[in-house]
Amino acid sequence: MKPVLLALMFLSEEHRAQMARSFEVIYAPDAAQAAAAMTEHGTRVTVVLTIGATGLSAAQIDALPALSLICALGAGYENIAVAHAKARGIVVANGAGTNDDCVADHAFGLLIATVRGIPRLDGLTRQGVWRTALPLPPNVSHKRLGIIGLGTIGKKIAQRALGFEMEVGYHNRSARADVPYRYFADVAALAEWADFLVVATPGGAGTQHLVNAQVLQALGPGGHVVNIARGSVIDTAALAQALRDGTIAGAGLDVYESEPAPPAELIDLDTVVLTPHVAGWSPEAVQASVDRFLENARRHLAGEVPVSPI
Repeated sequence: MKPVLLALMFLSEEHRAQMARSFEVIYAPDAAQAAAAMTEHGTRVTVVLTIGATGLSAAQIDALPALSLICALGAGYENIAVAHAKARGIVVANGAGTNDDCVADHAFGLLIATVRGIPRLDGLTRQGVWRTALPLPPNVSHKRLGIIGLGTIGKKIAQRALGFEMEVGYHNRSARADVPYRYFADVAALAEWADFLVVATPGGAGTQHLVNAQVLQALGPGGHVVNIARGSVIDTAALAQALRDGTIAGAGLDVYESEPAPPAELIDLDTVVLTPHVAGWSPEAVQASVDRFLENARRHLAGEVPVSPI
């Protein structure tokens, strides 16, 4: 008999079929389906696959008495009750490292798109507006890039920045000994130093509105901010006000507090580039994440330590 897997996020038919070779898959990609699945199948579920934004609460964990493994498909796990799970002897793992390159690529795509105003220029070009009627968009290269969160993804963003001959600074909970970049203990100080900010820090209560009105003021009228981390890290109302009054020049957001609904405060602003939380999505990245989950689960069920335990 196959172990029972409860999957709480969108999965393609192909990936569900891949998982079905090892598991009885119960697919519940929204809150209503998840509640129904736990009521009907909760006593049989041994593995849960989720994502950081969806998570798995302490109450949900307690509704699954046979649960022995919780996996986050990506790197984020901010809404998984990790301490509660571990107190029950449940192993928690994630997909760290499986989509880092994809996210870093997308971060730079958003940075170039907002700094150079590419979506706005595309629209104007289609209207017949020629370059001589437009202000000059600034360079990305040779500027100062501040990275909030220099984990594995942040380091890959920094590596790409070097290709643009940028100066890199960063903010972390503590300085890293393995990088040559300038460390800032304070986010506002990093913003004041930087031309552009990229948010790459984990979500959760500890980083809620880390980028606020004060930080945006410090970034200044030529500044741009990019977020490929979690929407909760940026104060959306403060960002909207900063963009409307010219406190900063632009923003590129793959994540926002209102998702999956678009951020109502920002959608009418042509200084904002929006994408629908796809920074970590590519055929290669998603397949790697699914493969990592299956290997984490295989090892756990064989009595071994997962590849990427939390």
